Amino acid sequence: MHCVRKVTDDLYWVGGSDRRLELFENIFPIPKGVSYNSYLLMDEKTVLFDTVDAAIGKQFLENITAVLNGRSLDYLVINHMEPDHCSLIEDILLRYPDVQLIGNAKTFPMIGQFFNLNLEGKTITVKEGETFSCGTHTLHFVMAPMVHWPETMMTYDETDKVLFSADAFGTFGALDGTIFNDEIDFDSEWLNEARRYYTNIVGKYGVQVQNVLKKASSLDIAMICPLHGPIWRDNLAFILEKYNLWSTYTPETNGVMIAYASMYGNTQNLANVLAAMLADAGVPNIKMHDISRTDVSELISDTFRYSHLVLAAPTYNGGIYPLMANYMEDMKALNVQNRTVAVMGNGTWAAQSAKQMEAKLAEMKNMTVLTENFAIKSSLKESQLEELKAICGKIVESMNNLN
Repeated sequence: MHCVRKVTDDLYWVGGSDRRLELFENIFPIPKGVSYNSYLLMDEKTVLFDTVDAAIGKQFLENITAVLNGRSLDYLVINHMEPDHCSLIEDILLRYPDVQLIGNAKTFPMIGQFFNLNLEGKTITVKEGETFSCGTHTLHFVMAPMVHWPETMMTYDETDKVLFSADAFGTFGALDGTIFNDEIDFDSEWLNEARRYYTNIVGKYGVQVQNVLKKASSLDIAMICPLHGPIWRDNLAFILEKYNLWSTYTPETNGVMIAYASMYGNTQNLANVLAAMLADAGVPNIKMHDISRTDVSELISDTFRYSHLVLAAPTYNGGIYPLMANYMEDMKALNVQNRTVAVMGNGTWAAQSAKQMEAKLAEMKNMTVLTENFAIKSSLKESQLEELKAICGKIVESMNNLN
């Protein structure tokens, strides 16, 4: 049975949600599932914006059949060729053999990589700023390379002022019948997943996102229709401002994230003592993560969120504790920058982790390190409390300078 919702008078959401998938891209845990959004415009010509993942293929095809109600499908706009959005292209061509595919010069070679299809006479190639009329609606194409694939583009409906934004402005999480941002409490229920989605999927490409945001600023946008998560039909400034912060690597929260690794509890104790000192000093926003129990996608999300980081880890085989090393490699790969960091090490016979973590931070952009090879030997001792208090003081002073 079909399951659709009206977005505007002649635009329909024809996507669906998957609550069974455990790992997005087989990497990121999605305990709340994920939605795959697709949109069908019923103008003089019918236009489908992207397809969906094969996991919800049956639902998707039923939705399209119901909305078309006997009409043919004239056009398929392909904004993004990632398989969770393009898996049903072949099915669409089989069901609607006269459909024309609209994409850019980088779209169609990718179709050839994923499918064995004869597309002769079936493609329309569009460029930046070109328009296409499907009746009362005029579509305007905006190239968005590396947000977060090279072929990505967005489509702007000039008539209803709707931006089909591909993976931009998306979020993890299945839709519960409520598909619009004003039908949910986005700030408390969705923002963390939106941040985790952006920082881990798109986070590396801040410059490219900034380029697209500049293009979007010239458009009169009333609604944003992403390929994952809720549709934005009010308070667009909220999500646009979040994207501006994330893509410029500007902290959202003046606070401290403490990420620690601990084999036998001693480094954990060190982190707890510092956290208590920070709280006593009046620091209002403190978040602690045991990196052995926290998925790295959560660590990256909070790394983007908080202004100050504390990284604490023991030495392991003469190097950094492996999970901390992996997390820091992700920080570097995702272009994390503009953070203030304190580093704390531990070691019983060769305390090397602090020095090596600081060396990794030196490979990242605009990272201010407040410590210099601070380490405990096996466990925190009374004699090092003054040094730890000094680190706390440096963090507090740095935070106060941001206010």
